[in-house]
Amino acid sequence: MNNPLLRPHFASWLAQHWSRQRVSADGTLGRYEILGDPVHKHGTPLLYQRDEVLECWKLITAPVLWVEGSQTELSRWWGTRYTKAEFHERLNVVTADVRREVLNPAGHMLHHDQPEALAALLESFLAP
Repeated sequence: MNNPLLRPHFASWLAQHWSRQRVSADGTLGRYEILGDPVHKHGTPLLYQRDEVLECWKLITAPVLWVEGSQTELSRWWGTRYTKAEFHERLNVVTADVRREVLNPAGHMLHHDQPEALAALLESFLAP
């Protein structure tokens, strides 16, 4: 399983919405396939220029809410090329008005792992 924190009833819901069972030419049911776009797993064809991105981030004037899961493993996607500490340093460039929150326990899919806690953070951040 990719997410040991995923609740069984969420897993059942996701399985029904993110996959379908293949039907062969003779009408027999086969293996399940994920309905997500496989391109989602590919890198972008655009070069990521750190200095250019930070200059764009500096233009953000709105308050920012950054929420991450306590068990998010950045190395899973970036290896040793980009650490969580480096990301947090870059986030400091965005604006002085950054509210940072960590949901525990939660990983990359924190909306699956802690939906109620995430909703509460969003509601409090977006409240007038």
